Amino acid sequence: MGKINFILNGKSVEFNCPDNWTLLRMLRDGFRLTGTKRGCGKGECGACSVILDNKIVNSCLILGNQIDGTEITTIEGLSSNGELDRIQQAYIDYGAIQCGFCTPGMVLATKVLLMKNKSPNLEEVREALSGNLCRCTGYRKIFEAVLSLKDEK
Repeated sequence: MGKINFILNGKSVEFNCPDNWTLLRMLRDGFRLTGTKRGCGKGECGACSVILDNKIVNSCLILGNQIDGTEITTIEGLSSNGELDRIQQAYIDYGAIQCGFCTPGMVLATKVLLMKNKSPNLEEVREALSGNLCRCTGYRKIFEAVLSLKDEK
């Protein structure tokens, strides 16, 4: 077990992390941030995606004690003062949410994409979201939601 310090959703935190805990388990069991989902456990579905130092990562593949000194953003960290982030709102407006299991990872992958590219085309959106699997949709509404955010600040 090791003590780690990092920024979680904009706040400095300290945590005594068991050596065998993944970042996913630490977020869900240690901090009770259940928006990050456990899917395949192998880094293939994207349900556990979080933003680590401005990059999208699969939290099931990272040991919790590896994140000392980093900055993590989970889906819970996107909304502010009870207001949804514009990405979350676009997903709602375009009907890009069905069961919701993949949605947190999709939204966070969209956030990272738009941080790098404020006006992505469809192929760039497809590539950015390719690490996230959705079992409910044909992705069309998800892509429409993301493309609706082009050129916004």
